[in-house]
Amino acid sequence: MNSYLLAFKSGFGFLSTIPVGISMEGIDELMKKIYFYPIVGAVLGLLIGAIAYIGQVIFPGPILAALIMGFVYYITGFNHLDGVTDMGDGFMAHGSLEKKIKALKDTTLGTGGVAFCMLLLLTFYGSIRAVQEEGLAVFGLNLPVLMFASMFIAEVSAKQSMLTIAAFGKPIPPQGNQAYPGLGAMTINGATRKNFLIGFVFGAIVCFLPFGWAGLLPYLGACTSALVLLNRSNAHFGGLNGDGIGTANEIGRVTALIILAVILKLSLNGNMGGLEWMLL
Repeated sequence: MNSYLLAFKSGFGFLSTIPVGISMEGIDELMKKIYFYPIVGAVLGLLIGAIAYIGQVIFPGPILAALIMGFVYYITGFNHLDGVTDMGDGFMAHGSLEKKIKALKDTTLGTGGVAFCMLLLLTFYGSIRAVQEEGLAVFGLNLPVLMFASMFIAEVSAKQSMLTIAAFGKPIPPQGNQAYPGLGAMTINGATRKNFLIGFVFGAIVCFLPFGWAGLLPYLGACTSALVLLNRSNAHFGGLNGDGIGTANEIGRVTALIILAVILKLSLNGNMGGLEWMLL
Protein backbone atom coordinates (compact mmCIF):
# COMPACT_ATOMS: atom_id res chain seq x y z
CA MET A 1 0.00 0.00 0.00
CA ASN A 2 1.21 3.51 -0.81
CA SER A 3 2.79 5.06 2.28
CA TYR A 4 0.59 8.17 2.10
CA LEU A 5 -2.56 6.11 1.76
CA LEU A 6 -1.44 3.87 4.63
CA ALA A 7 -0.79 6.93 6.84
CA PHE A 8 -4.17 8.41 5.92
CA LYS A 9 -5.97 5.15 6.67
CA SER A 10 -4.07 4.71 9.92
CA GLY A 11 -5.11 8.22 10.94
CA PHE A 12 -8.70 7.03 11.10
CA GLY A 13 -7.70 3.87 12.93
CA PHE A 14 -5.75 5.93 15.47
CA LEU A 15 -7.99 8.97 15.87
CA SER A 16 -11.44 7.48 15.41
CA THR A 17 -13.51 4.36 15.96
CA ILE A 18 -14.04 3.85 12.22
CA PRO A 19 -13.07 0.17 11.66
CA VAL A 20 -10.36 0.61 9.03
CA GLY A 21 -7.80 -1.53 10.85
CA ILE A 22 -4.43 -0.41 12.16
CA SER A 23 -0.97 -1.92 12.43
CA MET A 24 2.40 -0.87 13.80
CA GLU A 25 3.55 -0.31 10.24
CA GLY A 26 0.58 2.01 9.75
CA ILE A 27 1.29 3.87 13.00
CA ASP A 28 4.92 4.32 11.95
CA GLU A 29 3.82 5.83 8.64
CA LEU A 30 1.28 8.07 10.39
CA MET A 31 3.92 9.40 12.78
CA LYS A 32 6.20 10.18 9.82
CA LYS A 33 3.31 12.03 8.13
CA ILE A 34 1.56 13.34 11.21
CA TYR A 35 0.26 16.33 9.26
CA PHE A 36 -2.60 13.96 8.40
CA TYR A 37 -4.08 14.72 11.85
CA PRO A 38 -6.01 17.84 10.73
CA ILE A 39 -6.84 16.16 7.42
CA VAL A 40 -8.50 13.30 9.29
CA GLY A 41 -10.09 15.95 11.50
CA ALA A 42 -11.60 17.59 8.43
CA VAL A 43 -13.23 14.31 7.34
CA LEU A 44 -14.51 13.64 10.86
CA GLY A 45 -15.70 17.26 11.00
CA LEU A 46 -17.75 16.74 7.84
CA LEU A 47 -19.45 13.72 9.41
CA ILE A 48 -20.09 15.45 12.73
CA GLY A 49 -21.20 18.60 10.93
CA ALA A 50 -23.66 16.62 8.83
CA ILE A 51 -25.22 15.17 11.99
CA ALA A 52 -25.40 18.66 13.50
CA TYR A 53 -27.02 20.04 10.34
CA ILE A 54 -29.69 17.33 10.16
CA GLY A 55 -30.23 17.34 13.91
CA GLN A 56 -30.76 21.10 14.02
CA VAL A 57 -33.69 20.65 11.63
CA ILE A 58 -35.28 17.90 13.73
CA PHE A 59 -34.44 18.24 17.42
CA PRO A 60 -34.77 20.96 20.07
CA GLY A 61 -31.49 22.69 20.90
CA PRO A 62 -30.67 21.08 24.28
CA ILE A 63 -31.37 17.58 22.99
CA LEU A 64 -29.30 18.16 19.87
CA ALA A 65 -26.36 19.43 21.94
CA ALA A 66 -26.35 16.16 23.90
CA LEU A 67 -26.73 14.12 20.70
CA ILE A 68 -23.81 15.93 19.07
CA MET A 69 -21.64 15.15 22.09
CA GLY A 70 -22.70 11.52 21.94
CA PHE A 71 -21.88 11.27 18.24
CA VAL A 72 -18.51 13.00 18.70
CA TYR A 73 -17.44 10.37 21.25
CA TYR A 74 -19.07 7.57 19.29
CA ILE A 75 -16.95 8.36 16.24
CA THR A 76 -13.76 9.54 17.97
CA GLY A 77 -13.77 7.24 21.01
CA PHE A 78 -12.99 7.98 24.64
CA ASN A 79 -9.20 7.69 24.51
CA HIS A 80 -8.67 11.45 24.53
CA LEU A 81 -11.22 11.90 27.31
CA ASP A 82 -9.29 9.32 29.30
CA GLY A 83 -6.27 11.58 28.87
CA VAL A 84 -8.29 14.42 30.40
CA THR A 85 -8.94 12.39 33.54
CA ASP A 86 -5.28 11.39 33.84
CA MET A 87 -4.13 14.98 33.44
CA GLY A 88 -6.63 16.08 36.06
CA ASP A 89 -5.24 13.57 38.55
CA GLY A 90 -1.70 14.66 37.77
CA PHE A 91 -2.52 18.35 38.16
CA MET A 92 -4.18 17.71 41.52
CA ALA A 93 -1.30 15.67 42.95
CA HIS A 94 0.89 17.41 45.52
CA GLY A 95 4.55 16.88 46.12
CA SER A 96 7.55 16.09 43.97
CA LEU A 97 7.72 15.76 40.20
CA GLU A 98 7.89 11.99 40.58
CA LYS A 99 4.65 11.94 42.60
CA LYS A 100 2.88 14.05 40.00
CA ILE A 101 4.02 11.79 37.18
CA LYS A 102 2.96 8.73 39.17
CA ALA A 103 -0.52 10.22 39.62
CA LEU A 104 -0.61 11.07 35.91
CA LYS A 105 0.15 7.48 34.90
CA ASP A 106 -1.84 5.75 37.65
CA THR A 107 -4.70 3.69 36.21
CA THR A 108 -7.06 4.53 39.09
CA LEU A 109 -9.38 7.52 38.76
CA GLY A 110 -9.09 10.25 41.37
CA THR A 111 -11.06 13.33 42.34
CA GLY A 112 -8.97 15.61 40.14
CA GLY A 113 -9.62 13.46 37.08
CA VAL A 114 -13.36 13.31 37.72
CA ALA A 115 -13.58 17.07 38.28
CA PHE A 116 -11.45 17.92 35.24
CA CYS A 117 -13.50 15.61 33.01
CA MET A 118 -16.83 16.90 34.29
CA LEU A 119 -15.81 20.53 33.74
CA LEU A 120 -14.67 19.69 30.22
CA LEU A 121 -17.94 17.93 29.34
CA LEU A 122 -20.07 20.68 30.87
CA THR A 123 -18.13 23.29 28.94
CA PHE A 124 -18.46 21.25 25.74
CA TYR A 125 -22.23 21.09 26.18
CA GLY A 126 -22.43 24.77 27.14
CA SER A 127 -20.37 25.87 24.15
CA ILE A 128 -22.62 24.00 21.71
CA ARG A 129 -25.68 25.57 23.33
CA ALA A 130 -24.06 29.01 23.20
CA VAL A 131 -23.41 28.65 19.46
CA GLN A 132 -27.04 27.57 18.98
CA GLU A 133 -28.53 30.41 21.01
CA GLU A 134 -26.31 33.20 19.69
CA GLY A 135 -26.49 31.76 16.19
CA LEU A 136 -30.28 31.65 16.19
CA ALA A 137 -30.44 35.40 16.67
CA VAL A 138 -27.88 36.01 13.90
CA PHE A 139 -28.73 33.30 11.37
CA GLY A 140 -32.37 32.48 12.00
CA LEU A 141 -33.47 29.75 9.57
CA ASN A 142 -29.86 29.28 8.44
CA LEU A 143 -28.89 27.94 11.88
CA PRO A 144 -28.32 24.38 10.55
CA VAL A 145 -25.62 25.77 8.24
CA LEU A 146 -23.96 27.42 11.20
CA MET A 147 -24.05 24.19 13.22
CA PHE A 148 -22.45 22.29 10.35
CA ALA A 149 -19.69 24.90 10.02
CA SER A 150 -19.13 25.11 13.77
CA MET A 151 -18.62 21.39 14.29
CA PHE A 152 -16.39 21.16 11.21
CA ILE A 153 -14.16 23.99 12.43
CA ALA A 154 -14.10 22.56 15.96
CA GLU A 155 -12.91 19.12 14.83
CA VAL A 156 -10.19 20.44 12.52
CA SER A 157 -9.08 22.69 15.39
CA ALA A 158 -9.06 19.78 17.83
CA LYS A 159 -6.75 17.70 15.68
CA GLN A 160 -4.42 20.59 14.91
CA SER A 161 -4.27 21.30 18.65
CA MET A 162 -2.82 17.80 19.12
CA LEU A 163 -0.23 18.46 16.44
CA THR A 164 0.58 21.86 17.94
CA ILE A 165 1.20 20.64 21.48
CA ALA A 166 3.29 17.73 20.17
CA ALA A 167 5.37 19.95 17.88
CA PHE A 168 6.43 22.26 20.70
CA GLY A 169 6.54 19.68 23.48
CA LYS A 170 9.21 17.35 24.77
CA PRO A 171 8.55 13.85 26.15
CA ILE A 172 8.40 13.27 29.88
CA PRO A 173 11.66 11.50 30.82
CA PRO A 174 11.25 7.68 31.00
CA GLN A 175 10.31 6.46 34.44
CA GLY A 176 11.51 3.29 36.15
CA ASN A 177 12.01 0.32 33.81
CA GLN A 178 10.32 1.94 30.81
CA ALA A 179 12.50 0.88 27.90
CA TYR A 180 10.48 1.91 24.87
CA PRO A 181 8.83 5.21 24.01
CA GLY A 182 5.06 5.32 24.28
CA LEU A 183 2.67 6.61 21.63
CA GLY A 184 2.92 10.09 23.13
CA ALA A 185 6.69 10.18 22.64
CA MET A 186 6.30 8.78 19.12
CA THR A 187 3.80 11.54 18.33
CA ILE A 188 6.14 14.22 19.68
CA ASN A 189 9.07 12.83 17.69
CA GLY A 190 6.94 12.77 14.54
CA ALA A 191 5.66 16.32 14.99
CA THR A 192 8.60 18.03 13.36
CA ARG A 193 8.42 21.70 12.47
CA LYS A 194 7.89 20.74 8.82
CA ASN A 195 5.01 18.40 9.62
CA PHE A 196 3.51 20.96 11.98
CA LEU A 197 3.59 23.68 9.33
CA ILE A 198 2.00 21.45 6.69
CA GLY A 199 -0.84 20.54 9.06
CA PHE A 200 -1.21 24.12 10.29
CA VAL A 201 -1.46 25.57 6.79
CA PHE A 202 -3.98 22.92 5.72
CA GLY A 203 -6.15 23.59 8.77
CA ALA A 204 -5.96 27.35 8.31
CA ILE A 205 -6.99 27.07 4.66
CA VAL A 206 -10.00 24.79 5.21
CA CYS A 207 -11.21 26.95 8.10
CA PHE A 208 -10.60 30.32 6.45
CA LEU A 209 -11.53 29.90 2.79
CA PRO A 210 -15.13 28.68 3.31
CA PHE A 211 -15.84 30.68 6.49
CA GLY A 212 -13.52 33.69 6.54
CA TRP A 213 -12.22 35.12 9.80
CA ALA A 214 -15.13 33.49 11.63
CA GLY A 215 -13.48 30.17 10.84
CA LEU A 216 -9.84 31.15 11.27
CA LEU A 217 -10.07 32.84 14.68
CA PRO A 218 -11.46 29.75 16.49
CA TYR A 219 -8.79 27.65 14.79
CA LEU A 220 -5.99 29.93 15.99
CA GLY A 221 -7.55 30.10 19.46
CA ALA A 222 -7.57 26.31 19.72
CA CYS A 223 -3.89 26.14 18.74
CA THR A 224 -3.13 28.75 21.40
CA SER A 225 -4.99 26.70 24.02
CA ALA A 226 -2.66 23.79 23.19
CA LEU A 227 0.37 25.96 23.99
CA VAL A 228 -1.19 27.05 27.29
CA LEU A 229 -1.79 23.39 28.19
CA LEU A 230 1.79 22.57 27.22
CA ASN A 231 3.04 25.26 29.60
CA ARG A 232 1.06 23.68 32.45
CA SER A 233 2.19 20.17 31.53
CA ASN A 234 5.83 21.25 31.56
CA ALA A 235 5.35 22.96 34.91
CA HIS A 236 3.72 19.93 36.55
CA PHE A 237 5.44 16.99 34.83
CA GLY A 238 8.59 18.33 33.21
CA GLY A 239 7.31 17.42 29.77
CA LEU A 240 4.44 15.97 27.80
CA ASN A 241 2.94 12.53 27.26
CA GLY A 242 0.04 11.03 25.34
CA ASP A 243 -2.46 12.10 27.99
CA GLY A 244 -1.52 15.74 27.44
CA ILE A 245 -1.83 15.36 23.67
CA GLY A 246 -5.30 13.82 24.07
CA THR A 247 -6.30 16.59 26.44
CA ALA A 248 -5.22 19.18 23.85
CA ASN A 249 -7.70 17.57 21.44
CA GLU A 250 -10.60 17.95 23.88
CA ILE A 251 -9.73 21.46 25.03
CA GLY A 252 -9.01 22.61 21.47
CA ARG A 253 -12.46 21.51 20.29
CA VAL A 254 -14.20 23.33 23.13
CA THR A 255 -12.04 26.45 22.75
CA ALA A 256 -12.97 26.73 19.07
CA LEU A 257 -16.69 26.52 19.90
CA ILE A 258 -16.39 29.10 22.68
CA ILE A 259 -14.66 31.55 20.36
CA LEU A 260 -17.33 30.97 17.71
CA ALA A 261 -20.02 31.75 20.28
CA VAL A 262 -18.21 34.95 21.28
CA ILE A 263 -17.88 35.99 17.62
CA LEU A 264 -21.61 35.45 17.14
CA LYS A 265 -22.44 37.47 20.24
CA LEU A 266 -20.23 40.35 19.16
CA SER A 267 -21.75 40.20 15.67
CA LEU A 268 -25.23 40.41 17.17
CA ASN A 269 -24.20 43.47 19.15
CA GLY A 270 -22.83 45.10 16.00
CA ASN A 271 -19.22 45.06 17.17
CA MET A 272 -17.97 42.94 14.26
CA GLY A 273 -19.93 44.35 11.38
CA GLY A 274 -20.69 41.92 8.58
CA LEU A 275 -18.75 39.03 10.10
CA GLU A 276 -21.91 37.00 10.70
CA TRP A 277 -22.45 36.66 6.96
CA MET A 278 -19.17 34.90 6.36
CA LEU A 279 -20.69 31.56 7.35
CA LEU A 280 -23.52 31.87 4.85
